[in-house]
This record gives sequence, C-alpha cells and structure tokens, in this order.
Amino acid sequence: MTPDDPLLRILACPLDKGPLHLLPPDESVASAEILYNPRLRRRYPIVDGIPQLLPSSGVQVSEDEHEELLKRMVP
Repeated sequence: MTPDDPLLRILACPLDKGPLHLLPPDESVASAEILYNPRLRRRYPIVDGIPQLLPSSGVQVSEDEHEELLKRMVP
C-alpha cells in the first residue's frame, strides 16, 4: 500500500470511523506497514497487503509507542 493509494482515502477506523494514517515499515525493529489511529492510539496490521480492520485486530499502544508512531507518520 502506498500513501497515495485511493483505498487509503476510504479506509476508516472501525471504532471512531475517523481516518487512518499509513505508517511505513520501521527497519530498525523489522516492523511491517500498519494503519494507525492517533486519536484512539490504536494500530491495525496490514497482512499480505490487506488491512485488518476488525475492532479485535486493533492494538492499543503505550504512550512511548504512540510517540514513536507519530514520528513515523507520512505527511
């Protein structure tokens, strides 16, 4: 998925229905692409190019992880 992917414009958080931010992989910790909702501090995985947007797929992040994810956000 790329930041200009048309699908990204219509994807929404399943909990608050707000927009999600595509975060690129972080090579320093070998992480994959994720979709992030900074309002609720929840991240959703992208598995084999498919966003996993069930409420149960989201993971609540800690304050420290939230700060790191904000730094990774694509403008």
